[in-house]
Amino acid sequence: MIPFDYYLTALVVALIPGTGVIYTVNTGLFYSSKYSVAAAVGCTLGIVPHLIACIFGLSAIMNLSAEVFSYIKIAGALYLGYLAFMTWKHAGEMTFNGDKDQRIKYVGTIRRGILLNVLNPKLTIFFLSFLPQYIPANTNNGIYYMLLLSLIFMLVTLIVFVLYGLLASRVSGLIQKNRQLMKSIERGFACIFAGLAVKLAFQEK
Repeated sequence: MIPFDYYLTALVVALIPGTGVIYTVNTGLFYSSKYSVAAAVGCTLGIVPHLIACIFGLSAIMNLSAEVFSYIKIAGALYLGYLAFMTWKHAGEMTFNGDKDQRIKYVGTIRRGILLNVLNPKLTIFFLSFLPQYIPANTNNGIYYMLLLSLIFMLVTLIVFVLYGLLASRVSGLIQKNRQLMKSIERGFACIFAGLAVKLAFQEK
């Protein structure tokens, strides 16, 4: 049986604003609730590689190898920088139109969310230290519990991110009526992404 404090801890971790939350809120504000859900799905799927690494022990290797950590960290910082640049460049533009274009944009929104979390090396180390605490002692089904704990964490994350995105989309209409305000806010998000890129680039293990 999974202890209640695990659910509570997972909820608190998911609620803490990070790159995934910021990306989902940004999508909800400037596009629509459907795109914010796509962003939430992408960010949640981006957790999967870290959980797999944790389950199969690759995180131990990564934790020991400063070189591997640095490569992933640099890639993540560069991608956040790219996202900041593109958000700034296209601030105020609303081009999600047409059924075919919508399908493409949904995929792109999910893909960006996946990359944001895949390129966050701290997630693997976080799960390595977080999940094992809730595995029953002397159990012969450690992998089973890791999978169960991982699925619960992903479900909590998805629900929280979807709610963040839906709440953002509720006020998006007011913002979108004022083109200049929309542009300024989007550029504000671009600055946040840039700040996160700098923070990640200089982050120590």
